[in-house]
Amino acid sequence: MFLVNDLMHPGILAGAEGFIFDCDGVLIDSLAANIWYYNHFRARFGLPPMSLEEEHFTHTRNTFDSFRRILPPELYDEAMRLRREFDYRLVMPHVRREPGVRRLLSWMRRQGFHLAVNTSRADTMDLVLGHTDLTDFFRPVVTALTVSRPKPAPDGVLRILSDWNCPRERAVFIGDSVVDERTAKAAGVRFWSYRDESLDAEACIPDYFTLLRCLRRAYGSPRADVGLDS
Repeated sequence: MFLVNDLMHPGILAGAEGFIFDCDGVLIDSLAANIWYYNHFRARFGLPPMSLEEEHFTHTRNTFDSFRRILPPELYDEAMRLRREFDYRLVMPHVRREPGVRRLLSWMRRQGFHLAVNTSRADTMDLVLGHTDLTDFFRPVVTALTVSRPKPAPDGVLRILSDWNCPRERAVFIGDSVVDERTAKAAGVRFWSYRDESLDAEACIPDYFTLLRCLRRAYGSPRADVGLDS
């Protein structure tokens, strides 16, 4: 693994035609939102807040696995019923876009890169992308409901590659968890970790501003991105 930085040889980042992003912890900072959401359901059943280990688990897994982990088995069906009635807009004040990501995506789109999302989220992605002003960047958006086997199975990535008509060696998966690492490995695509040097990745991205500067050098686009927000 190498750390993306301004002194590196930019050619290391070259050769990509498309970028697949995880959502939570990569496109958005949603840790506080996830903790609030799952503790809301625990409180409905008279349970104490999640442990630190449970907070980490729910931040990297899909909703269905998370409820199985943090609730007694006999409460699962009732939690699923309450989930269908839950107004997810209550969580949105706790969701923030990752700094620099919109500027990066705007540049990638202008350069003609394919962009997609492969997330463990289920039916909340439209709301999240709308709230963070990222709706128009990604085709396709693959969730835990889109494919029969969600992450870490490779099905979502393989569907994206098929939609793009892109060879796997030309795709990069950007994620922040072991689940993302395993997904990329299972699909045979390059994996770049976001802000986690402990993962088995080709590269580690410290922040999106640094990544954008390095990608502009790697792909021959030195101009500044004037007028774009973060």
